[in-house]
Amino acid sequence: MMRIIGILGGVAGGKSTVAEMFARLGAGILDADRVGHEVLRLPQVEEAARQRWGERIFGEDGHIDRCRLAQLVFAPGPLARQEREYLERLTHPEILNLLRREADEMAAAGVKVAVLDAPLLREAGWDELCEKMVFVDCPREERLRRALSRGWLEKDFSAREDAQDSLARKRASADVIIDNSGPIERTQAQVEQFWTALFR
Repeated sequence: MMRIIGILGGVAGGKSTVAEMFARLGAGILDADRVGHEVLRLPQVEEAARQRWGERIFGEDGHIDRCRLAQLVFAPGPLARQEREYLERLTHPEILNLLRREADEMAAAGVKVAVLDAPLLREAGWDELCEKMVFVDCPREERLRRALSRGWLEKDFSAREDAQDSLARKRASADVIIDNSGPIERTQAQVEQFWTALFR
């Protein structure tokens, strides 16, 4: 039976970087963000979104424009929170279905360990799929610097952070903490140490 490791952390904290390190050691990757992109193209999701928000969130290609949608659901105020909660009710069950299907395919192919990289892992209840939880720790100022270097605005960073569970609760629910505030080699060493411990 395949073991699934959940990865927690703050926005721009290095969760995907750590997931890639696990992948180089032989783990499969269950990428909820990528699956979420696929879900936004499902006909039933597009139709529900069109009924809710009209054409304003659709791009020239006729599909949902994720940037336009993000501006709507991550805007300040309670109205945006309601819209974000609707989006999550619409997409999270579909994302979970696809994640389970991918996990089954990996297990059938002989993959022994997979890592689940999901921004809302605990909030969506997907931590129930996981045997172990890893928290990727990184100070806010460093995470903000990384986000700004990717072209984000600080208000976008804060909005995404506010939409997630608190870092204290994420850290408290983890089985192991990986410090990703320093050199990449130090992060790699911690990942390898945890990986070795899994197979003892």
